[in-house]
Amino acid sequence: MDVPHLRQVVLDTTDARGLAEFYRRLLGFRYRDGDEPPADGEPDPRGQDWLVLWDDTGPKIAFQQVDSLPEATWPTGPCPQQLHLDLTVPSVEALLAQHERALALGARLLYDRVDDPEEPLRVYADPSGHPFCVFVAHV
Repeated sequence: MDVPHLRQVVLDTTDARGLAEFYRRLLGFRYRDGDEPPADGEPDPRGQDWLVLWDDTGPKIAFQQVDSLPEATWPTGPCPQQLHLDLTVPSVEALLAQHERALALGARLLYDRVDDPEEPLRVYADPSGHPFCVFVAHV
């Protein structure tokens, strides 16, 4: 049976270029041809609309500019997360190293379960407030 193929996950944001840069640096992805940032001082029309990041291994991440975006208040509060990204690392040591990288790139820690012997993880908010998890997966 033919089934649809997942092309990309799209994140709404009030700063498409800024959020794309956050995930580009966090994940080591690259811009789709034509979506790269312009030279300093040049206009950035694509950065005000739609940008795509990709690598050679699977689905991509796209960023869609919106005028406003209610920030998720998960795990408490009135606005649920609605969507989150799951990112994995091979060890607790890698989880600890990625924690420092995520914070340095502009993420905020929302939930810390790094000491859980079954599934060590941390949940962050990206610069637009979208939650994402980084957890240890031995697969």
